[in-house]
Amino acid sequence: MDFLDSPSEASFRAEAVAFLDAHAPRRDERGQDIVSFFEDEGTGEEQRAWVKACREWQRTKFEAGFAAVSWPREWGGRGGTVMEEIIFSQEEQRYDVETGAFLITLGMIAPTLMVHGTDEQRAHVARMLSGDEVWCQLFSEPTAGSDLAGMRTRAVRDGDEWVVNGQKVWTSGAHYSDWGYLQARSDFDVPKHAGLTAFILPMDAPGVTVRPLRQMTGGASFNEVFFDDVRIPDANRLDAPGHGWRVAVTTLMNERFSVGANTTGSRTWGGLLRLAREAGRTDDPIVRQRLAQIHIGLETLRFNGYRALTAISKGGAPGPEGSIGKLALVRVLAAMSALMVELSGPAGTLDGAVSRWCAGIPGVRIGGGTDEVMRNIIGERVLGLPPEPRSGDKTTPFSQLPS
Repeated sequence: MDFLDSPSEASFRAEAVAFLDAHAPRRDERGQDIVSFFEDEGTGEEQRAWVKACREWQRTKFEAGFAAVSWPREWGGRGGTVMEEIIFSQEEQRYDVETGAFLITLGMIAPTLMVHGTDEQRAHVARMLSGDEVWCQLFSEPTAGSDLAGMRTRAVRDGDEWVVNGQKVWTSGAHYSDWGYLQARSDFDVPKHAGLTAFILPMDAPGVTVRPLRQMTGGASFNEVFFDDVRIPDANRLDAPGHGWRVAVTTLMNERFSVGANTTGSRTWGGLLRLAREAGRTDDPIVRQRLAQIHIGLETLRFNGYRALTAISKGGAPGPEGSIGKLALVRVLAAMSALMVELSGPAGTLDGAVSRWCAGIPGVRIGGGTDEVMRNIIGERVLGLPPEPRSGDKTTPFSQLPS
């Protein structure tokens, strides 16, 4: 890629900066914030205010044509280039705006609806972009995490409806979401990957119960979700019955790309430098070396994200390479966390931002696929290495698998 702005890109950058200057305050140029990876860490009124701020900023961008710069106009986007999308993202990071409530909605679910949804279902995409709808992803279960195809939430066809019973867990944002994207097992007598069906449903549907889970960070961004005889119209089914795994793969590829492209580390870089200065450690050669390695990691992540966006702009789709970004992100964030602990010392336990960061980062090794799953994907699908031995679980009817 050529990272120098062309005349048209320079013009777009000026337009984006003018819009941002008119609608949002700039962040401290020194970037001295420690930004939690889980941005909605507040509870009660604080969290509701955060979601409201995310919706309002999303609406402001949408009305000005900046909500999805490179998406086609038919989806509510601007119809611009991927480079323009990158430019807007670069500039937006310089401003004090809230976007986290739409990470899953726009980064994972909207692309899935575009590929697998009916025309009626795809109409949700524009409402997502406008900030009117926040969505959650109902995937993981108590017995189906890394082995997502092992899910047991049951969907039974009843005429023009499906009746769903079961439980999901670790569902981000379910407590403030308007809609959910659900994967459930519709056939127990075929191999596990062949028996899944995908649905969309309003989160206030009768029989849906959401219970927030308190984390060791103090926040409650994850939830348990229970389904008790929830009726979903067949019109809300995504793709054909039994094609749920195909739909899920589309989501997972986008999820790993979105997580790998997360800018939390870059936004916290200035805060890490501040800690080093306040601790009087900026002349320490070991600390300087560690800071340099973290900076290199952040820059590598940024350019790897640009490379992936470029491939998408040429007609591709997020692939297993997204696992590289996700795995690399975890390593960089873990290195930042370790250095924060060393620089802040015991006083770090009294610094709410530092303690939330350090308590939250271990969970990033799990969300979006564990480190071990990411390495398997990279080894098998990127490097072409032999797959791990399996016990026949991919070919045995699900009802015959031990549980």
